[in-house]
Amino acid sequence: MVIDPPPVSTALLLIDLINDLSHPEGRAPSCAAQLVARGGIAGANRALAIARGRGWAVVLVKVGFAAGYTDLPAASPVFGPAARAGALRLGQWGTDFHGDLQIQPDDPVLVKPRISPFFGTRLAADLRAQGIGRLVLAGVSTAWAIQAAARDAHDRDLQVVVVEDACAAASAAEHGHSITLLSRIATVTSAAGLAALA
Repeated sequence: MVIDPPPVSTALLLIDLINDLSHPEGRAPSCAAQLVARGGIAGANRALAIARGRGWAVVLVKVGFAAGYTDLPAASPVFGPAARAGALRLGQWGTDFHGDLQIQPDDPVLVKPRISPFFGTRLAADLRAQGIGRLVLAGVSTAWAIQAAARDAHDRDLQVVVVEDACAAASAAEHGHSITLLSRIATVTSAAGLAALA
């Protein structure tokens, strides 16, 4: 007799869909135009609806720094310019989640101090505590935060799923190249395709 394994516990991570990065009026909107062009927020909302319907954990992830940027790595070519631009400051509009994202007040929020959501955060411990074996990733940028999250999750022996139409990068080419790389370590699907996951 063959016994089917139990379903894998799953968490959806929506990464960096904050105004500074994903809204055209943000202070560092490198992905905003592509997010609009690709319908990325709509894709993220479809992923959210499926996740809630399936009873998956949902975690909203955002990068941000304290007032005064004392916790920002000033020498970083990625984060150093944020202080000069007044970007990614916690408690400001720029680090609020995009207004079209259908989040709920009780959705847990994880603030990360670097590109990967695993660096300097409680994410790994929380996933272990909840018995999560699979991460579904969506957000920006496909080339940076999504790749970093996928690589970290893969090396922690988690199954990784990337929601391609709920992600964006600075250009279509950058996004496409990133998806090609990610397909080596993750299942790449659409938001609609999430419904077919076992």
